[in-house]
Formats: sequence, structure tokens, C-alpha cells
Amino acid sequence: MHLDDYTRYDAMGLAELVRRKEVTPTELTQAALAAIARVNPKLNAVIDVREADARAAVQKGLPQGPFTGVPFLIKDLALHAAGVPTDLGSRLTRGLMLPFDSVLMERFRRTGVVLLGRTNTPEFGNNATTEPVLHGPTRNPWDLGRSSGGSSGGSAAAVAAGIVPVAHGNDGGGSLRVPAALCGVFGLKPTRGRNSVGPNSGEAINGLGVEHVVTRSVRDSAAMLDATHGPAVGDPHFAPPPERPYLNEVRREPGRLRIAISRRPASGGPVSPDNVAAVEDAAKLCASLGHDLVEAAPVYDDAALVEAMVTVWSSTNAALAGMLGGALGRPVGPDTLEATTWAAVQHGRSLKATDLQAALGVFNQVSRAVGAFYVDHDLLLTPTAAVPPYPLGAMDSNKPMSAGEWYRHVFSMIPFTALYNVTGQPAMSVPLHWNAQELPIGVQFVSRFADEATLFRLAGQLEEARPWSVRRPPVHAARDA
Repeated sequence: MHLDDYTRYDAMGLAELVRRKEVTPTELTQAALAAIARVNPKLNAVIDVREADARAAVQKGLPQGPFTGVPFLIKDLALHAAGVPTDLGSRLTRGLMLPFDSVLMERFRRTGVVLLGRTNTPEFGNNATTEPVLHGPTRNPWDLGRSSGGSSGGSAAAVAAGIVPVAHGNDGGGSLRVPAALCGVFGLKPTRGRNSVGPNSGEAINGLGVEHVVTRSVRDSAAMLDATHGPAVGDPHFAPPPERPYLNEVRREPGRLRIAISRRPASGGPVSPDNVAAVEDAAKLCASLGHDLVEAAPVYDDAALVEAMVTVWSSTNAALAGMLGGALGRPVGPDTLEATTWAAVQHGRSLKATDLQAALGVFNQVSRAVGAFYVDHDLLLTPTAAVPPYPLGAMDSNKPMSAGEWYRHVFSMIPFTALYNVTGQPAMSVPLHWNAQELPIGVQFVSRFADEATLFRLAGQLEEARPWSVRRPPVHAARDA
């Protein structure tokens, strides 16, 4: 299959070709491998190509599902596949391998995808750019000198560049939405508990972390969530089930929505004119589609929230590094961890259990205050990030600084996303705007808890009104090498 043909389809489109026997899974695998060979040397999005495993899976026979035969990549963090290394972007855990699939990996396999390899991620997902010491930087296909975002930057870059139409990612503070915004693809963070994070944990990062995918099309995101959502045995909590399949929502009219607009973060920090312009542009598009736009934003104590997130992230890093270092028999310190991760580990070790409980209390207060805002508003529209795709090196995680300094630096560039990891609400980044330098500037829409349906309805409407998949970055599998 020629790369021009391969990259023209989304995942559902490729699966339909397989069902009609117009193409075989082997041909799709070969096309994806050719795409990796063409663009990955420039991007460093894929850090591990599992060609033999992929061909063996196809030869054995794939499950019949919504994505049978479609090439697929998994992020090198949290989710894991049996017998496939999971480095977590870290020298400390390089080569870590588990003999079983995580729950979500089992569900991905049942969709019929062909696991082709792993994508790059920052160490422990601790960054909004993907530049780990272990595997080196992933470059943005729109500008090789810029970041693809993080922590799902490898997956977003691979999807944007046409390597695969869908790739796994996860989100503990914006890690699906920010890379989607910087790479010009679609990224939805589901409701907390929508996808299981088992069996190794009941909730990730004290409930901040969620799992899903980045895609080029809205319908691929919806169909994948249809296939993967729901509790696993032993899960401590889960999101209320949807009224109907999410794929059906993409084709439904959203009705007249009351959409609040907020251009500035609660911190009062600066936002680039390009990112403000993206919100203005999206608001005009929504108004032209019949929605009501109002100026409003949730009110909460942002300073207390940031301090609480520093506590939760640091304690998580300390526990994770200690557990994995002990299991692997490796020292936890500056020789095995990047400077800011080591700072977070040290800070986490200095905290008391009561500090963590106090931080979780702040999470509860903020969630109550923010949840009340959505009683009167269907959605909130914000920038996804405060700046356009930033240069590589702008978030140097190996530069010595304290945990508080590090996390505040990261949140200054992505101040809009982490709030909704705290509240657990679903949110999406939609690629509707490109600036004068032809860099993608995504915008974020947030809905009520457990209401992915409204997001998918609006996303389907926006995608139809202003298709984004026709845009291709300078580094793309279908372009001449």
C-alpha cells in the first residue's frame, strides 16, 4: 500500500478497507513500517519498533474488532504490554518488562490493532515536552526545532506525521491535550475512571492520571473509547456509563450549547497573542454554528492548587522511584534520574502523610468550586497551552532546580489543563487554528463530569465545519523524503 493511500485514511477507514478485503493487515503493517523509516529519523517519535511481534500477531490472526489490522503504537509509560519493555522514559527503569498486559492493553488488543512499537515520553511523564535523557528529544513535525509537547509527545508526533492514525497516550496534567495542541491532532482526556488503569494501581497519581489515545479524526477517538471504557474487576471506582455509544454522539447534533470563554489562566500569568487568537477564532466558529458564548471562568484558589499538585506529583515520584529502584536493584539518585525528577523524589521523601492528605483536601475544595461552575455552563473554552509550540530546551528537566520551581515552570506554559485532572472532568484539545508561522495552536473544551458525549458532539460538528486532517506538516510520511 502506497504511503499516499495509507495516510489518507483514519483508523476506521483503514479497518473498513480490511473488512472489504481491499487491503490486508500485512500491507498496512508494511506501510506503517515504511512510514517509520521515512520520518522517524527526523522526529524520534518511535523509540522501539516491534516488527517481528507485529508480523507474528498478524500471522496468528487478529481479533475481529473496530480496528482490525490498523497499526498502533503505545506510549512508553504506565500502560504495558506483555514481554515488551517499558522504560518510563528513565535510565532508572530502562528495560523494565512485565509478563502480562495491563487492562487497557488487553482491551486495545481486542479492537484488532497491530502493536507496532513504543513512543517516546519524558521521564515518568514529568514534563510538558518529550526530551528525556534516555531516548533524546522528539521533534515536532511542523518545525523540527520545536517540541511535540509532553508527556504523550512521541504519540502525537507519530500521528501528526502519518506514521499511524491512532496512538496510545495518557494524561496526568495535560499530557494528551498539550501534545495534541502542539502537533495539530485531536486529543481527548476522558473522565476519571472511564478507562481502567489496573491492575497495577487503582488510580494513577492519586486520581490525576487517565488513559486514552491521540487521533487525527474525532470518530477514531470515540470508537476507541467505546471499545475500552468500563471498570475492571477490583477497580475502586469508575465513571457512570454513557447513554449511548460515543461513536453515535459524533454524528449527533449538539444542540444549542452555552459555552463560557476564558482566555487567561487563574494564575494571572501571560498568554501568547497567538493562543488568545486561537480562542477568539474558535469562539467565532462556535457562534456561527448557533452556540451561545459568554465571558466566564471558574473561581478557585490557584496558588493552593499548584502547591497541592507539587505535593501529589512529588510524593508519587518518590514512591514510584523507590518501588521500581528496589525491584530492579538499581540506585535511586542523580546518576539514574534527571535533575528535576530527583528533586521531586527528594521533596516527596521529605513530606509527611498529613501533607498528602492536606493536598487531597485542596483537590476536593477546588473540585467542588469548579464543578459548581458547570451547573450553568455546558462547556468552557480556553487555550490548551499558554504559548505556541515552544523551542526544544525550553523545559529542560535535567537543569537543577527545586521541585516547586520545576512544576511552577511547567504550569506557567500549560496553565489551563491540569485543573481538569484534579476535578476529573473530560476535556479535549481541538486543532482549529494555525498561526502565521503555520504552527498548530489547539484550543481546549471542557464539559461536566462524565459528559464526554457533549464533547464528541461538538467535536464532530467542528471537524465537519473546519476539517483539519487536510493539513499536513512539513515532515510527513506521504511527503517526499
